[in-house]
Amino acid sequence: MLGDLSLFRRWIAALLLPATLLAWGPVAAQTLHVRSALTQSGDALGTAPAAGAPVLPVALPDEWSRTRPGFDGIVWYRVTFERPAAPVDGSLLSLAIERVCSSFEVYLNGGLIHGGGRMAPPLTNNCHHPQLVDLPTALLRPGTNTIELKVAGHRREEVGSRWRAGGLSALAIAPHAEVEAWHARRTAAAVGFPMGASATLMLLGVFMFALGFVHRRQSQLAYFGALAVAYALLDARLWLRQPFLDHQAFELLLLVLLGLVTWTAVQFLLRTAGLRSQLADLGLPVQCAAIVLGFVLAGPERSSLAAQVWHAVLALEIAVAVVVHVRQVRRDGERPSRTILLLVGASALSAALQFAGQWTELPALAALAAPLLLPVALVLVGLGLAQQLGRALQAAEQTRQQLEQQIRSAAGEIERNFRQMVDLKVEQVIERERKRIAADLHDDLGAKLLTIVHTSDSERISTLAREALEEMRLSVRGLTGRRVGLTDALGDWRAEIVSRLAQTGIEGEWHAPDELTHELSARTYVQTTRILREATNNIIKHSNATRCTVRCGIADGDFQLVIEDNGDGIAPEVEGRLDRGHGLASMKNRAKQLQGQCLVESGPGYGTVIRLTLPLDRAAAPS
Repeated sequence: MLGDLSLFRRWIAALLLPATLLAWGPVAAQTLHVRSALTQSGDALGTAPAAGAPVLPVALPDEWSRTRPGFDGIVWYRVTFERPAAPVDGSLLSLAIERVCSSFEVYLNGGLIHGGGRMAPPLTNNCHHPQLVDLPTALLRPGTNTIELKVAGHRREEVGSRWRAGGLSALAIAPHAEVEAWHARRTAAAVGFPMGASATLMLLGVFMFALGFVHRRQSQLAYFGALAVAYALLDARLWLRQPFLDHQAFELLLLVLLGLVTWTAVQFLLRTAGLRSQLADLGLPVQCAAIVLGFVLAGPERSSLAAQVWHAVLALEIAVAVVVHVRQVRRDGERPSRTILLLVGASALSAALQFAGQWTELPALAALAAPLLLPVALVLVGLGLAQQLGRALQAAEQTRQQLEQQIRSAAGEIERNFRQMVDLKVEQVIERERKRIAADLHDDLGAKLLTIVHTSDSERISTLAREALEEMRLSVRGLTGRRVGLTDALGDWRAEIVSRLAQTGIEGEWHAPDELTHELSARTYVQTTRILREATNNIIKHSNATRCTVRCGIADGDFQLVIEDNGDGIAPEVEGRLDRGHGLASMKNRAKQLQGQCLVESGPGYGTVIRLTLPLDRAAAPS
């Protein structure tokens, strides 16, 4: 996270590197440092100082806010120097100007050699750009030479910062090769680094604003993005050396941007703490309009005073927002995040340095760090917020996937429970209907068949009625759904089969275990009884057998029943007809319905073997 020490070290290094570059000045032995000059006032169109203008000596650097209070116009600076010996490498002499504000022209021995922008309003903004002007050899004279700088600047009362008021730094004259590297380093430190930070901040701000716009619940991201964009626009003066507005409009634009920075900073601090203030929602936009009105009413003569007042008010608002944020976070039982602490600390230090710079000369390191502190801190905070959001989205995605899995599991469980309830309801309805049908068959049809058995004069009709009555009773037993012990079922089957075989003169043998604890469902009992009856009918009617053996047992969790006779067997052509009828085919289908199988092994003259296998777990299940 942003509090990581290595990240702080990188941040500090990023600020100290350009400062170190700035500290490297033109210190070569051949460098001539110019720290005083003669000055005269002039006009924008003139190529020489105004006639009769007093000549005043000044020390360089010369800041108009101190040496020329209220002055606004053109100042000519004249310095003289002795032409040094020609450089060994034959390079030109160059004039190094660390700071000139705001537009300027350079004359060598009366000849114009360099133009530094517009000399009439709106002036070119050169205040932050170091200058390097080559001195043509053709214009240099042996002995004494004169350099004149025509500088156009603004008075302190018209600008919001001392750094934008007119002025000129100390000068240095040295071979071009000696000062070229210094100029490159100084430009990178004073312009390149701030411009890079501003561009990075602009891109990051747009990205963060888009994130906040997409994720509406993270509104603090949108406000941070707007804060970054507004602060990046404040450094537009580094990009726009040729202003598109007049001086007063440009100063007003900078002040309004500062109001936007305050608006977004306050809202970011409040939203990060989970607060929303109606006063802030309405008052901050109105304040931006009040800034415009107040600046216009103050007029050009008091622009600086109006800017300083608004700077104090806006700084106070941000300080109050910081206090509210910290109190709310602590009230929630948390500690202020390192992200906010970094931002607040960098803002406070930057504001303190810039405020001090309005009244005193800052060391080079502090002067360079002041405009870089807050942009670099904002970039680091933005990266930290993006990382936080990425982790939050990743955690939310994991939570969402877990929730979806739980929902799917719950939905599956509900669906299974619903199916079980439906199945149970259906089974209950079916069970009631079965019992009703069984009762109707037993009470109505059973009574009538029993009457026929006892009153019919025809033996054939009485026999058919008795068989129908037995079949009906079997069906009723299946409909009632009562389970049957396997031992009891084997007893019923043995009594019926052996009795029927004996009536037709066939010797019957029955082999089964004495005690079995398994149970059969009513359906399994009925279907197995019908299979046995069909097999017995086939033996009696078609086999010509004299002996039939039935063996029962349990093997590998299955109930096995084998019926074997010593009859004629089944010829292939007869077996085909039986499979298409209701004999063997019905036996096999009934076994299949019980998840078992019924195999028939037979050959002419070798008798027939019927093997019935039923799984007990299915056989013991309720019907």
